[in-house]
Amino acid sequence: MAHISTGVEYGLHCLLYLVDLPKGLGHPTVRDLAELQGVPVAFLAKIFTKLGKAGLVTATEGAGGGCRLARPGEHITVLDVVRAIDGRKALFNCQDIRARCAVFDGCPPPWATQGACPINSIMYEAHKRLEDHLAMYSLADLASRIIASAPAEHHVSVRSWLDNRR
Repeated sequence: MAHISTGVEYGLHCLLYLVDLPKGLGHPTVRDLAELQGVPVAFLAKIFTKLGKAGLVTATEGAGGGCRLARPGEHITVLDVVRAIDGRKALFNCQDIRARCAVFDGCPPPWATQGACPINSIMYEAHKRLEDHLAMYSLADLASRIIASAPAEHHVSVRSWLDNRR
C-alpha cells in the first residue's frame, strides 16, 4: 500500500494547471481539469473540496468561475497538498512489541523498554525526512520542471484546450 494516495497524484497534476494562469484565460473548473487529465470528475471534486478546506484553492460558480490557487504557487508546497488530501498520517505506528518477548513472561525488564525504541526512532526520522523533502518543493517548482520537460507546443495546446472550454 502506498503511503501517499492516488488522490495526491491527481491533485498535484491538476493543481499545476492553476499555477501562473495567463491573464484573460478563464479559470478551469474541476470538470475541465478532470477531463484534461483523464481522471474521474467525482473523485477530483472530493479532492478539490479537501484542497479548498485546507485553504489551497478557491472555486467560484457561474460565468467566469472556476478554480484558482488561494495563494501563489511559490507559497504552496507539495507537503501542503499531501496533508490537505491525505491528512497527517504517520509513516509508522509503533506497537511497542519489544515488551512482549516471550522470555519476559509478561514482565519485561526495564532495559528492554526504557528509552526510545530504536525501530520507532528510525521510522520517525524517515517520516521527518520525507516531510522535510516534500516541504522543499512548491507547486511553482513542479510547474517549472514540467514546462522545461515538455515541448512548448504542448503548453500552447493545453491552454487552447482550456480556453475553448469556455
